[in-house]
Amino acid sequence: MNGPLRFVPYLRPMVWGGRRLKEVLGKSLPTDEPYGESWEISDHSSHQSVVASGPLAGKTLRQLMEEDRAALLGRGAEAYRVFPWLIKFLDARDWLSVQVHPDDEEVKRLLPGEGGKTEAWFVLDAQPGSRVYAGLLPGVDEERLRAALAAGTVADCLHTFAPQPGDCVFLPAGTVHAVGGGVLMAEVQQTSDATFRLFDWNRHDAFGKARALHIEEALACIDWHRGPVRPIHVEDYAASALQPASPGTKRKSLVSCAYFKLEFLYANEPFEFGGEGRLQVLIVLGGNGRLATDAGEEEAKLGQVWLAPAAMRAHRCRPNGGLRALLCSLP
Repeated sequence: MNGPLRFVPYLRPMVWGGRRLKEVLGKSLPTDEPYGESWEISDHSSHQSVVASGPLAGKTLRQLMEEDRAALLGRGAEAYRVFPWLIKFLDARDWLSVQVHPDDEEVKRLLPGEGGKTEAWFVLDAQPGSRVYAGLLPGVDEERLRAALAAGTVADCLHTFAPQPGDCVFLPAGTVHAVGGGVLMAEVQQTSDATFRLFDWNRHDAFGKARALHIEEALACIDWHRGPVRPIHVEDYAASALQPASPGTKRKSLVSCAYFKLEFLYANEPFEFGGEGRLQVLIVLGGNGRLATDAGEEEAKLGQVWLAPAAMRAHRCRPNGGLRALLCSLP
């Protein structure tokens, strides 16, 4: 594990998805269905990512974890038996259910075998009329939320805002949330697929069947003290698509929690990726460049995700004009 790794995307059809994973991010969608998720890095039991190129091509992330976890995770090797993050792109053309994820303790009781799920979103694009729902409004307690569930007015209990490209939304486990109406975003989360649906917008499939709800489980793991969640905005995100007045690399801290640190990076001159003795992941949000790998230089472009093992020496990335990315690392 001497160079950056890229994995084969795993595409998931979703009732709320669309086609922009292909149209914007260049993913190969195997059918004409609406696709909502592209799992870029996963060690989850339902899918283990496969290395896409280079000397380790064809190996799964699970194999790499089993063969040399210390080289991959560095100081995180003792803490994690499963790779710590599940990294995705999401196309929320329609509405995700109003949902909540359990924390590390609640999941042991409610969904044994899964992990807790704290996550962060970064908005790449948002269509007019799109919304993010994140956190309870002041005064909303279990009694009021149960009444809203019965009346079909759950959205009235949630803080909401119109997302903008450059918004980062941090959602600790226990936060009630939803998104939709045309939002394309990247997601960094704990390795977990534990989701409890509170409300699914009265949606039915072509056969009149509704998706299952998990109301009691969701209510049990809500953090009732978690109020409105407001986005952290990268002010120059849109402007950074243009050439800046002077060369350089800009970084903005977005999230720092027990599970990951997340930074926005913009560079229009070469910068070093990896080589700090800790696990890092580069999520390319815009622009392109050339990244040194064990197989020679490869293109780093919108929609790609690169993993730098902790044991890897620094590799140089040369932006072509300007490159925008998220940099994720272990705390």
